[in-house]
Amino acid sequence: MTTIPELEEQYRNLDVQLAWNGEEAIDAACLLAFRYEYPGSSAEVNIDTDEFTAVCPWTGLPDYGTLSIAYVPRESCIELKSLKYYLLSYRDVGIVQEHAANRILLDLVALCRPVRMKVNLDYKVRGGIHTSVTADYDPSEIL
Repeated sequence: MTTIPELEEQYRNLDVQLAWNGEEAIDAACLLAFRYEYPGSSAEVNIDTDEFTAVCPWTGLPDYGTLSIAYVPRESCIELKSLKYYLLSYRDVGIVQEHAANRILLDLVALCRPVRMKVNLDYKVRGGIHTSVTADYDPSEIL
């Protein structure tokens, strides 16, 4: 292996812990919903962004991903600007990928009580491994 002797010690010291916030920094209070004028319709709303980011709670390194939300509104719809601010609140939060998708689903279901909802977080490859997490809410499937 080729080494650069004058950098060897510095390279070994690169493993530093980066600061991150806990899940309490997620700002679900900023989410807004507006009245849906077509309750009973089977129309599905699809929202996506390729700008989702949170951080690994062990290393503090960023995780980037594409977030897709699909839902059938019941009586209210998600206001998009508030959703953007909500998603931005994840930027410095240490949360594992599997938990992020479920947390987003729970917060959005609590906001607008949809007929059904699906959240998918498709993360960029990290360490050669690709992760995609899908969380579903369908009250008809709850026993």
